[in-house]
Amino acid sequence: MAQTLTDRKDVQFVLFDHLNIEELTKGKKFEDLNKKTFEMVISEARSLATKEMLPTSADADQEGCLFEGGDVKVPESFHRVYDQIKKGEWIAVADDLEVGGQGMPEVISLAVLEMFHASNSALAGFPMLGHGAAKLVEIFGTEQMKKLFLQKMYSGQWGGTMLLTEPNAGSDVGALETTATKNSDGTYSVQGNKIFISGGEHDLTENIIHPVLARIEGAPKGTAGISLFIVPKIWVNDDGSLGEANDVICTGIEEKIGLHGSPTCSLTLGGKGNCRGFLLGGENKGIRVMFHMMNEARLAVAIQALGLASSAYLYSVNYARERLQGKSLTGAKDSPQVPIIQHPDVRRMLLWMKAQVEGNRSMNFYTAFCMDKVAITENEEEKEYLEDLIGFLTPICKAYTSEKSCQVCGQAIQVHGGYGACRDYPVEQLLRDCKITTIYEGTTGIQAMDLLGRKIGMKQGKPFKSLIKEIGKVTAAARKIPDLKDLAGRLDETLTSLTMTTMQLAQAAATPKVLEAFAHACPLLEVFGDVILAWMLLWRASAASTKLDKILGDADDEKKKTKINKNKDAAYYHGQIQTARYFINSVLPGTIGKMNAISNIEAAPVKITDAGFGG
Repeated sequence: MAQTLTDRKDVQFVLFDHLNIEELTKGKKFEDLNKKTFEMVISEARSLATKEMLPTSADADQEGCLFEGGDVKVPESFHRVYDQIKKGEWIAVADDLEVGGQGMPEVISLAVLEMFHASNSALAGFPMLGHGAAKLVEIFGTEQMKKLFLQKMYSGQWGGTMLLTEPNAGSDVGALETTATKNSDGTYSVQGNKIFISGGEHDLTENIIHPVLARIEGAPKGTAGISLFIVPKIWVNDDGSLGEANDVICTGIEEKIGLHGSPTCSLTLGGKGNCRGFLLGGENKGIRVMFHMMNEARLAVAIQALGLASSAYLYSVNYARERLQGKSLTGAKDSPQVPIIQHPDVRRMLLWMKAQVEGNRSMNFYTAFCMDKVAITENEEEKEYLEDLIGFLTPICKAYTSEKSCQVCGQAIQVHGGYGACRDYPVEQLLRDCKITTIYEGTTGIQAMDLLGRKIGMKQGKPFKSLIKEIGKVTAAARKIPDLKDLAGRLDETLTSLTMTTMQLAQAAATPKVLEAFAHACPLLEVFGDVILAWMLLWRASAASTKLDKILGDADDEKKKTKINKNKDAAYYHGQIQTARYFINSVLPGTIGKMNAISNIEAAPVKITDAGFGG
């Protein structure tokens, strides 16, 4: 059976050959785990995703959610599958056993999440949101809050959300108008309106726990005066039982391009003056607290996009192998039609998609792997080093993966031709579902501003220098492999250009040219993403080269070709080397061109008048 979600071999390769995550089991936190356990978890997740989640995706897309009288009903097929997600304890894969988790590394959790999103992203979003809200309670909540909420949230009995956005406060969170007033019993009365709330109301769980950003009366303006509150849809009594409805009303759901099985809600809190919540993390500390969830969510959204792109790529490969159209360019005039995978341009598209899916998988898994290494290290200097890398990579993971995944899904339609634009094939839904990943949890522009405005100059550029150092380790090792020496040299040259371009733009951002500099923030982020992907693909090729040499041995060139054609492992490892060669030799030169364009710091985006845009 053709694979339709994620490539089993590639996931295994990234985890155990590329990143070598087995080294995590040397640390106390994961000492009771092993490769066999990791493989079992991934296998079980794949079975659930393929057999249960995937069959509900297309029908749910057409059925959508029903809003009626303040209530929201999700597609009927979701209920049974969500129960299976709960029973399998899939919501807290990487959380401690003490709070109801499976105790797995974060990188294993991401591998599971990728498969879930590849199968049914609308459904996979519910447990993802619930987990993020529960993690806030675990880190910042009082013992009473943990007692009331944690077990039921991590088990999936109760859901969770994020209530940030308001009609006049989107990316500018500091402009929010939702208020909170302290009550005599220590709770707070919350009043306001929130929009674009994923899963803000639904019938999958008996209760929904809302983390809500609001401003306490008299607090400073802007983000400095924002606090965070835990607001249950249904009030939770001191003994953990459910009380009365908590005056959180859904006023409507959005009609949107994709993710039709996931309700995007508008909520009114305290319309009758009866909405209460618990302060989480202290007064005026809401942004700091919420960013713990936001950073988790940004990596999760990157994985969401990756899952959709992975599925789109595999559908395309399968289709290209089966679809007969046209003759071989080197065949006779009367030769029969050939599968379109034999046409050079289709192979180019597929190889570009392959490079993006596999490179982004490695980048995101690597970031999670760094998180796991933070959890096991006792060396404070190493911990700081890894945390700096994680912080630097997070906006790139979110923005680059989501943007490129949308492009992968678009290319999938191109590979399918006219059929790809029709509902007969799943790729048109994958493109529609993917688009939102470039927008929520911080748009691509927001991530780029974070990279240029904060991350590059942080700690006198220390995190940036650490990234360059890590890439240098891989190029140094690759230079010792004859078939990869030229690729390592090209990447090193690109790194030099990246350093110069980054310094030039960062310096401009500290001068009166600040507006011109930030007009180039997104191109700079894309350049970083390109270079990191080249790093990851070269790293993969280095690991694959060792494996391939063991299979091929000292055979002559003709016998090597035969082995590569007949041996699936040899074909895979050879494919890794070819993917790196394609990306570094055919895509990365374009990245140099992007850097040249950035270095111009062209002022036209700033100088053009509003009227000059026409309309």
